[in-house]
Amino acid sequence: MSVDSSGIRAVLRAPQVLRVLLSSQVGRLPTASGPLALLLFARQSLSLAAAGLLVAAYTAGMAVGTPLLARAVDRWRQPPVLWAAAVLSGLGFGAVALTGGHLTGAVVGAAVAGLGTPPLEACLRTLWPALLPPGTVPTAYTLDIAVQEVIFVVGPLVTLLAVTLAGPPAGLVSAGVLQLAGTAAYALSPAVRAWRGVPAARHWAGPLRVPRFSVLMAGVVGVGAAVGSIAVAVTGYAEAAGDRRLSGWLLAAQAAGALAGGLLYTRARPGGPGRLPLLAAALTVGFLPLLIAPGPVPMAGLLMVSGLALPPLLTAIFLTAERLAEPGTVAEAFAWVSTAFVVGSAAGSALAGPLVSTDLRYGLAVAPAAALLGTVVLGAASRGDGRRPEKGPEPGAEVYARSS
Repeated sequence: MSVDSSGIRAVLRAPQVLRVLLSSQVGRLPTASGPLALLLFARQSLSLAAAGLLVAAYTAGMAVGTPLLARAVDRWRQPPVLWAAAVLSGLGFGAVALTGGHLTGAVVGAAVAGLGTPPLEACLRTLWPALLPPGTVPTAYTLDIAVQEVIFVVGPLVTLLAVTLAGPPAGLVSAGVLQLAGTAAYALSPAVRAWRGVPAARHWAGPLRVPRFSVLMAGVVGVGAAVGSIAVAVTGYAEAAGDRRLSGWLLAAQAAGALAGGLLYTRARPGGPGRLPLLAAALTVGFLPLLIAPGPVPMAGLLMVSGLALPPLLTAIFLTAERLAEPGTVAEAFAWVSTAFVVGSAAGSALAGPLVSTDLRYGLAVAPAAALLGTVVLGAASRGDGRRPEKGPEPGAEVYARSS
């Protein structure tokens, strides 16, 4: 595999890149801190069953809202959509905090918070081709995906700190405030304000109109199910080991592996469509040793290894989605990838729960099984080149270069 040791430096040194990357990461913190804040709030004022309902409502709201908001971004501009979404989501978090233990109001508020989640992930990845030379765009995708692992470490820590200092409602407020602050810093950057969607005739189905893209999304659901099942299985492992706190350290080890895998993959040149199923197969193989369920220290090492292939695989998925999406639907296509992953993650968690209760290894087997299914489907999606004719630069790209 060819290596470009200057890839990360080339991306980070480009004008405005560091600002939009960091601000989008801050704005995305609630994707990790929001569910925990809802859980802690519900455990204090409601019940464990209610806690599950709030997280489910939040996740369902995100699954519905993200593609719709990204479609609006494709048709118009990023800042107005992002501002409106961040305010709506913040109001949802605030509504939950003010419910005082009323379940219906809390569920509605959680759904609104999820529905309004700004599609920063899709927006940022739509922006890369305008900020960077074509050869470094895949590196930017991988870097973004790798750094995103930090969200799942920092987000929960921020929530726990806020709850410790000011109680469970403060966790919800901090999620809304961080989301608004990060979105504001991102939306006010010159590149984001200059970006415009591609004028095009659009179908109501958006990128889902392309059959191969729909197949790709089915494969992403399988990948999401594999990753989502691990959190539940690891929690079961920690409880069987006699210390629930182990689950946090073990999941952090997997996140560290993913971060390392992503940073290493930024040095690789992008491959063709055939690389997608190979990376999915690597993810599947990485999950298999977990079935051994050794002691905590070896288990942490195995989990770190299992995370290595995830950022490279997601990079290949986003590159394939961009290649398959029709003009004017790229932001929505990226949003559908995120939605498919979230839906798969929820399904994997739900499936692993009862299996872990029966036998820990049954729960651990969900990840390789789901990843294998995803590999088969992604292989079908990658058959043939599937490339659209080469496009010119996105509208506004020259504006970014001049304003930098």
